[in-house]
Amino acid sequence: MAKLTLHQQTLANMKDICAWFSQKTSTLSYPIYSSYDIRDSGYKITNVDANIFPAGFNNICPTDKESAVALMNRYLSGHYENVKNILLVTEEHTNNAFYWENVHTIRNLIEATGRTVKVAIPRELPEPLTMTSSAGNQVIVHSALRNGSLLSTFTPDLIVSNNDFSEAYEEWAQSVMDLPMNPAHELGWFQRKKSTYFKYYNELADEFAAITKIDPFLLRVETELFEHFDIGDEKSREALAARVDAMLNKLREEYKKRGIEQEPFVFVKNNAGTYGLAVIRVGSGAEVKEWSYKSRKKMKAAKGGRDVEEVIIQEGIPSIVQADGASAEPVIYMIGCELAGGFLRTHAEKSSTESLNSPGAVYKRLCVSDLAIDTPGCPQENVYGWTAKIGMLAIAKEAEELHAQFRGYKPQSACQAHS
Repeated sequence: MAKLTLHQQTLANMKDICAWFSQKTSTLSYPIYSSYDIRDSGYKITNVDANIFPAGFNNICPTDKESAVALMNRYLSGHYENVKNILLVTEEHTNNAFYWENVHTIRNLIEATGRTVKVAIPRELPEPLTMTSSAGNQVIVHSALRNGSLLSTFTPDLIVSNNDFSEAYEEWAQSVMDLPMNPAHELGWFQRKKSTYFKYYNELADEFAAITKIDPFLLRVETELFEHFDIGDEKSREALAARVDAMLNKLREEYKKRGIEQEPFVFVKNNAGTYGLAVIRVGSGAEVKEWSYKSRKKMKAAKGGRDVEEVIIQEGIPSIVQADGASAEPVIYMIGCELAGGFLRTHAEKSSTESLNSPGAVYKRLCVSDLAIDTPGCPQENVYGWTAKIGMLAIAKEAEELHAQFRGYKPQSACQAHS
């Protein structure tokens, strides 16, 4: 089992792994928070999605929420000078009560460090909105515009964004150029690409595997970019189908070498998308050519109505993880370069090979804070945690490639990675 192998090898090589992680973080800038969807198939454990603007802080383990306050304070104090007032810029999900519970949780987490937090959206509001979360908590939402009533009386020392910038909000971003923003605006989905993230993730997984003396196959997720995608063009779909078949054949060979009986499948995903939109599981190129009207409609547009112009073809990782009899996948949250929280995303109506990030998902307990008590006795938290840390480094490499401006950010000498 990959989990036991990875756990044993990380414990045996922990000193070298931590030195590697500290060296990597000493040269990179990394965002205030991030989250990682992880799949454990038994024969490999890998990261299948990374979110720089996570929207599920409300779902993390209650014990983790308590310990996350110190992590947040350490990040803010370590990377910024005298941050007291924070503007939390959010999505415009006015009707998504679960999202507002996430916002409420982030606000409480930062306020627990002794700082003042105001919530705002990057558009004009005639007057503040009062939003009610799924748990009945109220969030007052202001306009984040420079000429709005909030910023005439409240001067933020830092903007913390929880808006994923699927829309660039370029004019607003230019208007607040004098203020530090984290995560950086340049990391928004208006220009971020999943293919870039997974390029770095797999490179770093190879490095990690060399240090831990394991087959990198245990951590990698094969991912290929398909450019110039046009769902309405038959030739484009045929070219995609051919690439899908080529990857499936390649995976069959890899699985056969290792005695894995799993029939390979892949996901076709929008290269610049979030919220599980424009994602389809396929088991052959023929399925792509035979996509129904509903499937083609699903792959036509992403969040905000943007056209899907590029996709990735990604190795499908079935999940052996279960919670209360339902298929599950671990999700790990980080604050800076430290593990901050976790949960299991479960879905009773989805199989072990389907995407679980869809309406109807239920969240179960997974606490990364248990690692501080007994690392050897927490194999899943240890292994899933290191997968997330590799993902965090990949995001930092993405930020470097995108020339993301972490204004006002002080790099630290290194992040200590005592798992």
